[in-house]
Amino acid sequence: MSGEIRFVQGNEACVRGALYAGVRFFAGYPITPSTEIAEHLSEELPRVGGRFVQMEDEIASMCAVCGASLAGSKAMTATSGPGFSLKQEALGYAIMAEIPCVIVDVQRGGPSTGLPTECSQGDVVQARWGAHGDHAIIALTASSIQDVFSMTVEAFNLAETYRTPVVLLFDEVIGHMREKLEIPAPGVLPVVERLHTDVPEGVNYHPYLPREDGRLPMSDFGGVHRYNVTGLHHDIWGFPTQNATQIVKLNYHLYDKIENRAHILARWKEYFLEDAEQILVSYGSSARSARHLVEGRRAKGDRIGLLELQTLWPFPAQLVREKTAHAKSVFVVEMNMGQICAQVKNVVANPDRVFLVNRMDGKLVTPTDIGQIMRVIEGRGY
Repeated sequence: MSGEIRFVQGNEACVRGALYAGVRFFAGYPITPSTEIAEHLSEELPRVGGRFVQMEDEIASMCAVCGASLAGSKAMTATSGPGFSLKQEALGYAIMAEIPCVIVDVQRGGPSTGLPTECSQGDVVQARWGAHGDHAIIALTASSIQDVFSMTVEAFNLAETYRTPVVLLFDEVIGHMREKLEIPAPGVLPVVERLHTDVPEGVNYHPYLPREDGRLPMSDFGGVHRYNVTGLHHDIWGFPTQNATQIVKLNYHLYDKIENRAHILARWKEYFLEDAEQILVSYGSSARSARHLVEGRRAKGDRIGLLELQTLWPFPAQLVREKTAHAKSVFVVEMNMGQICAQVKNVVANPDRVFLVNRMDGKLVTPTDIGQIMRVIEGRGY
């Protein structure tokens, strides 16, 4: 992995991952705790021939990202909770129009303006269902600076592969802490490039006619082909339709291309699961504390393990079910009121053995917090 070594914040690691993946356009609006992403990209993008635009608000930012991607650029934006709420309409448009792009949400306390400088994981369900209507989404997360880099590269790869928006759900702790980052040399990590159509100029190009493998080749908007893009239900030419057969087919296509590949899209890490009687399920910065607790308890002989989720959506139901099947109890560690815990309960054989271990006051859930809550749940005192 010969490359460059830096000591960076998580937000800068995200920038480095995006550049590695080939980002050439960023539109955004400053908001704590994601602003460093915009700051670094405002310096770095011009150096690689890219474009940085500070928009008037988050709505315009997301719309600009859609336009830049359609025109042929790998594009992204970054925000936090309130801004993520504003982006939802254009995010839904990107889902319907199948526009590849990356949206980074460095989560903070909410709802509303909440706790601008504190950490939270309260946007998890919003990432899945923030846009209206039946749809699917890919959302990734990370618990270390190195993983922020690799998950950012992965986000761009998945966006291009499935022609879809991909959400990166980090949090204030991950965004602002500093660790060593090893940036691999070009070519070490795979980078998926834009799949362009081979339909020649002057021949009918169907922008929404999938190949046999399900992928949709693109033609840069404003280039050699003329076609329509809309947020309405549309036919293979991109023009609005009210044909029931076409509507149902499009709905299933948008949903199935992601949800039917949940097992392929699952990314995770696991620690000491082989013989674990107690299993912690966690993600993001919460997983750091969970891992610390697990390693300490393991050293004392406790049979405890950790399943760290890096893909949150589509929810890796099969993975969670299989990895926790032998556990006597499952503890979901997160900084919200149980958004992933509810998903875990839905997929395991015995939801009564799944318990929430949480903190939601803007402070990082610590190993001590986790241990104390587990003791209470187990009836062993505080």
